[in-house]
Amino acid sequence: MGKHVIVGAGQIGRLLATRLVTDGHEVTVVSRSGSGPDGVTKVAASAADEARLTQITQGADVLYNCANPQYHRWTQDWPPMAAAMLGAAQATGAALTILGNLYPYGPVDRPMTEDLPLSSKGVKGQVRARMWAEALAAHQAGRVRVTELRASDYYGPGVRDQGHVGERFFPSLLAGKPATYLHDPGVVRSWTYVHDVAAALATAGSDERAYGRAWHVPTAPPVSARELAQQAATIAGTSPARIRRLPYWVQDALGLVTPMMRELEETRYQFDRPFVLDSADFQATFGQQPTPLDAGVAATVSWWQGQQAR
Repeated sequence: MGKHVIVGAGQIGRLLATRLVTDGHEVTVVSRSGSGPDGVTKVAASAADEARLTQITQGADVLYNCANPQYHRWTQDWPPMAAAMLGAAQATGAALTILGNLYPYGPVDRPMTEDLPLSSKGVKGQVRARMWAEALAAHQAGRVRVTELRASDYYGPGVRDQGHVGERFFPSLLAGKPATYLHDPGVVRSWTYVHDVAAALATAGSDERAYGRAWHVPTAPPVSARELAQQAATIAGTSPARIRRLPYWVQDALGLVTPMMRELEETRYQFDRPFVLDSADFQATFGQQPTPLDAGVAATVSWWQGQQAR
């Protein structure tokens, strides 16, 4: 079995670490706080410290970028962190596997495939596009092996404040109350199950076929937030589901004092039209299928019920 280093101890970093440990790998999790799940080596270090990351990554087969800087600090924090991880991978020979997102594509009018141009005009989309361009250039120059996994908005056990269908959504539905949603709940979109993200990262990190390009994480067919809510309410026995939309003028007012809310304005385009992820390429190449939506929602409801019982 191999040695794997994960930068980031958030919801995906933890799931990935647990999965790799279960598969028998030696796993080190790097975070500023030194946290991580049981069964791994936990190291407190800055993701922007290339020398320290290089030291930690010595002898590793794969280095995973699962970091998640504060949303309003992407332009300041991502460039040095991405450069440090790329440098550490180049210095040690570890394959760099990056957890990406769909921001670089910008507004789209068709299902997203990996061959779409990275034409975002948004600040955050451009930050992520530059990160990938620099990593891919290093790969093409023969200095490192890289791949990137892109997912849509997460849902599932453990998704709390960073998910559009997280702690503002599921707990209220389970209590028979209106769920809070920031956008039009009738717009169809893709939702990626968090365990599918971890599984795709684990697969791509150690498979030579993954290197040198980006992939989309296996994702179930799209549904609206309203349909998602109804499934959850039916499973929880609190049907019919109700959704309370937070108007944009209220969000704008909250943004005056809340950096996170202010930053969400840039990605509103993802919610005013169908936002659909096509993951057929990864599914065909690696044989990983997405978790069916009903199974994912059932697991999410069960997890939140467990949290409430505590």
